[in-house]
Amino acid sequence: MKEQPLISPQEAAGLKARFNPEGSPLRRMQQRMKEMAAEFDRICRRHDIPYWLSSGTLLGCVRHSGFIPWDDDFDVEMLRSDYERLLEILPRELPDWLTLQTPDTDAGYFFCFAKLRDRRSCMTEINRYDRIFEQKGIFIDIFPFEPSPGWLHWITCRTMGFCYRVMNNPRNSDALARRKVRRILWWNRYVLFPFCRTAGRLLPRRYVRYGYGIPFADRRDMKEIFPLTRARFEELELPVPADSEAYLRRKYGDWQRLPDLKALAPHVDRVDFSA
Repeated sequence: MKEQPLISPQEAAGLKARFNPEGSPLRRMQQRMKEMAAEFDRICRRHDIPYWLSSGTLLGCVRHSGFIPWDDDFDVEMLRSDYERLLEILPRELPDWLTLQTPDTDAGYFFCFAKLRDRRSCMTEINRYDRIFEQKGIFIDIFPFEPSPGWLHWITCRTMGFCYRVMNNPRNSDALARRKVRRILWWNRYVLFPFCRTAGRLLPRRYVRYGYGIPFADRRDMKEIFPLTRARFEELELPVPADSEAYLRRKYGDWQRLPDLKALAPHVDRVDFSA
């Protein structure tokens, strides 16, 4: 794992001035997510729960030694067995300024992965799926991974896709949308997903995919993930895959190349801070 950023200091300074200068709303968001990540890491280390930085967060760690300058989210991944243990531990361990968001803790939340939410902020996402959520603070996404054949995972994404159809239908009021997605989520969580999970346990364990119902298709190679190591993320040191560059090649291809900076798609529409 390279310790030095792949972006030159001059280029890094230019990107920071353009996208996330100190004091800007985006930089304040990133600093808040970094506070959350430090607390999350403390709890996971205390209870020996392995996880790793993922997706754009890992890309930022390797390419920028921190956040991608324009990035407005923070992603981590873990195996489902560790994820289920984490969901039991977090409510007891979190400080007052953080809360765990799952379908069990938020009546409007219908995603098949958890979020760690900041209680001292409120944000709205561009896709507006969060309009029926109770918790709307700045968040960290926590994705579970498990063995699953691609075709079974595809089926669960299609059945969960009805939730997104409900949310995108302008004829559904927020209250009606919440009732409909809860029914869809119940059938998936308690009927379809357990069946799929039983079938998935029969599979070899080298490759794992996003948990059932999470609408991303790429898989992870366990030989690239474990054993985990730790890398610098700004002033923090956080866990990353054993072969982060292989992970990034698998997910992004030429991950060292910057994207078209005129075609970036932010997730966040607005964020307000109460503290």
